Amino acid sequence: MALIIGAIIVVASVLGGYVLHGGQLLVLWQPTEILIIGGAALGSFIISNPMHTIKEVFGRGMRLLTGSPFNKAFYMDLLSLLYDVFDKSRKQGVMSIEEDIDNPESSQIFTRYPAVMKSKELMAFVTDYMRIISSGNMAPHELEGLMDNEIETRKHELEEPAHAVNKVADALPGLGIVAAVLGIVITMSFLSSGPEVIGVKVAAALVGTFLGIWMGYGFVGPTSVALEHQAMYELRAYECVKAAIVATVSGQAPQMAIEFGRKALPTDKRPLFQELNDHVRSK
Repeated sequence: MALIIGAIIVVASVLGGYVLHGGQLLVLWQPTEILIIGGAALGSFIISNPMHTIKEVFGRGMRLLTGSPFNKAFYMDLLSLLYDVFDKSRKQGVMSIEEDIDNPESSQIFTRYPAVMKSKELMAFVTDYMRIISSGNMAPHELEGLMDNEIETRKHELEEPAHAVNKVADALPGLGIVAAVLGIVITMSFLSSGPEVIGVKVAAALVGTFLGIWMGYGFVGPTSVALEHQAMYELRAYECVKAAIVATVSGQAPQMAIEFGRKALPTDKRPLFQELNDHVRSK
């Protein structure tokens, strides 16, 4: 919703101010300029990024419209899932969770949290480290170091779409100039046609510069920032899992372990202590 509202404000402010200043909207409709700028931007984007990044950009772009799944409800489910796993491990022994972590799709614990299970990478992160805990006696600081390395790798992966889109935003003003220069080249062949014809051609060329700058700073650049925020909220889920697992390996009770995880969450999405406690009990 914020993305749509922001885009409407950008369009209304720029075009509304232009019309109020006496401009004609029809003059800004230059399909060939849009083709040059948009096509060149898309082509350069494809050239500069591997296929998995291209897919991630479009997938995460759609998620900006539908809303990120990493919200307060998701975090509460994640912490409840960790509590259930820790509690079973504490009461029945570490070996009792092997079947759950080996086959989460058929686990009575994991299947209670379908939203968490949709995040395959995060699920792999949880099950991998619970498997490490159940198969060996790794010291808490060693486990934390191993998790930090994986989280750092995941951070770079999550930020790739934002960086790719930001590079397109940086290129768009330059591509707008390319479109404008081509428009001026065309205008040169109409020098004998009179000032009215030349004026129309020059205006069309200048629209290319306007479109490149407007698209870059008004839409594509802000989209890259929105993708960064989206990646940050997903990364916090990994930090939450890390804090909770390290706490339970250090000997903390399940309720206290998920409190460590809760404190790793961003404040605007972090459930209150009692709110999380009620959610855990309801599950």
